Amino acid sequence: MAPTLPIYLDYHATTPVDPRVLDAMLPYFTEHFGNAASRSHRFGWDADKAVERARQQIAGLIGACANEIVFTGGATESNNLAIKGIVDARRDRGSHLITTAIEHKSVLDTCKRLTKQGCTLTILPVDHNGRVDPDSVGRAITPETIVVSVMAANNEVGTVQPLGEIAKITRERKVILHTDAAQAVGKIPIDVAALGVDLLSCTAHKMYGPKGVGALFIRRQAPRLQLTPLADGGGHERGLRPGTLNVPGIVGFGRAADVAQTDMPAESARLATLRDRLFARLQQALPGVGLNGGTSDRLPHNLSVSFSGVDGEAILMAVDDVALSSGSACTSGTVEPSHVLKACGIPDELALASIRFGLGRYTTEEEVDYAADKVASVITHLRATRAAATR
Repeated sequence: MAPTLPIYLDYHATTPVDPRVLDAMLPYFTEHFGNAASRSHRFGWDADKAVERARQQIAGLIGACANEIVFTGGATESNNLAIKGIVDARRDRGSHLITTAIEHKSVLDTCKRLTKQGCTLTILPVDHNGRVDPDSVGRAITPETIVVSVMAANNEVGTVQPLGEIAKITRERKVILHTDAAQAVGKIPIDVAALGVDLLSCTAHKMYGPKGVGALFIRRQAPRLQLTPLADGGGHERGLRPGTLNVPGIVGFGRAADVAQTDMPAESARLATLRDRLFARLQQALPGVGLNGGTSDRLPHNLSVSFSGVDGEAILMAVDDVALSSGSACTSGTVEPSHVLKACGIPDELALASIRFGLGRYTTEEEVDYAADKVASVITHLRATRAAATR
């Protein structure tokens, strides 16, 4: 059966809201519209109960306690609050930051901003699979180091980082470990207690929840972490994130967490099978197909592929009925090679000829086959056109 067009294969950028999530949210736009900070009547009480229930649901997904979850406007805000907040709160202990070369721009740019305020920054390299060596973290730590920020899973090549090994090192050295887990939470099992991370950022819209709501896990077990807020006013979220809470969005985030916890094992296995089918079909149809990232320790729904002899942007323009991307949604539209692929040692020519396929909850086998055949047809044509032009 032919799939319905257009096909969406950019699930790393964002996901559609799951109908179960939308159903949970709808009453909080109309019937239960109260302000969660209103303490004197039932409308406020009901909203506050819904927020606290969602806090428990999200905490349950990542192995945290409900009082360790602070709601934000998304993972970018959570990353800013985590890194800037801990640096400001611990300025008397040092001014050195450590991160990796493949982090999301919301981490890299935040760290670079802090260097303009007197901090020093070490950006660690990764191997050709996009994996950071835990030993390199240990070697980079100095008596001045405040925080290490390493993403849980990469948004372009899908590499899952060895956070547990890194956490053992940071704990021994009494350094805070933050992880941007926007691409990992809801997709692979994440347990903050087992991993040993201190701060974790996540967002609803990467896991079939609404846009505009995220969360920051802040470890409260001894030694309890203190962060300086980015803004002031109202004392919401324990004084860390002022402003009226987005109750419908938070409710949706909580429901998305519940769905993910239930569906993750079967969904991950299905998506890994589809991902492998997609890659095999591309390899069968085309020469010069390379996998970006490793074959293990990777997200089940991610496939980043380079196609020699073509331009990635040309592929995206020609494949007009399949939504794909050349990398992070936050850096798309640029003509520079992906900083992630460059950090993995991929030559600029291949980095510019790379496409990211992001599979998701509603991806079908028919869609995967259609996308593979369409991409193969487009690349065959582009290569033939390029060859003819050079004769």
